[in-house]
Amino acid sequence: MIRRLKYRDIDFEKYTNCVEQSEQKNVYARKEILDHLSEHWELLVYEDYQAVMPVPVKKKLRISFVFMPLFCQQLGIFSGKDNVQINDLFLKYLKRNFIIFNYAFNHINTFSDDIQTRKNYVIPVCAYQDLRKHYFKGRKSTVKCAQQLDYKELILNEELITFIENNFKGLSKEADYKKFKEYIYFLDKEKKIRFCGAFLDQKLINLAVLIADNDQLYLLGLINKKKYKEQNGPSFLIDMILKNNIHESSFNFMGSNIRGIEVFFKSFGAVLQPYQFVENNILKKFL
Repeated sequence: MIRRLKYRDIDFEKYTNCVEQSEQKNVYARKEILDHLSEHWELLVYEDYQAVMPVPVKKKLRISFVFMPLFCQQLGIFSGKDNVQINDLFLKYLKRNFIIFNYAFNHINTFSDDIQTRKNYVIPVCAYQDLRKHYFKGRKSTVKCAQQLDYKELILNEELITFIENNFKGLSKEADYKKFKEYIYFLDKEKKIRFCGAFLDQKLINLAVLIADNDQLYLLGLINKKKYKEQNGPSFLIDMILKNNIHESSFNFMGSNIRGIEVFFKSFGAVLQPYQFVENNILKKFL
């Protein structure tokens, strides 16, 4: 019932149609995104593309293993309607036929057995005024205290790249930052990226990098100039993005399990949307 297809054997028209019509549709499963982020990927297929499961594969030390690419938060099973029995078949096949380093399913996928979960926070499409009622009291206050700032949407240029290079935190490896930069250029070429900035006296002090996919926005990065921390730019910036977009686009914070960041996301009225994953802790020690 489950077939394993090498990349060259995938019917991408059927794959794309299945993903686009699926209940679980997300930006990570798009062919062009997977092609860019993955070293290589294969596909598990149920029946005639009634359900599909993209599987990124990486090779190291002559070992091929399942590995979630950087900046790809959730994959999993995509189908017209999520089905526990079919999901169990995919999970069983994955475990039997692959060496798994790590693999994350999407938040809609459910299974018979309990598996590990990670936290994600999202805000569904809603009226901004209704959403504001769910802001934490402290967040409302920091937004109010940041009204000296100006909000602008920007285009990708060398000045913007310089700001990112000088202020981006969170990626310790130079190779990972290079991937981030390449991903930005790729998304810009695909017309799937937006840059929103907070300005103080016409100087950029905070930048939000968003993936824009139809009616969904994903927070790829929130980049802050450290010396202007007291200006409350991140609160101002997220609030303005929500004010301008939440009536027509959901907002996905893309994490986090870090307590301080988690509270920041929740303070805007975001709701917990956990997703399940499998990983091999023993393998992680060697790769």
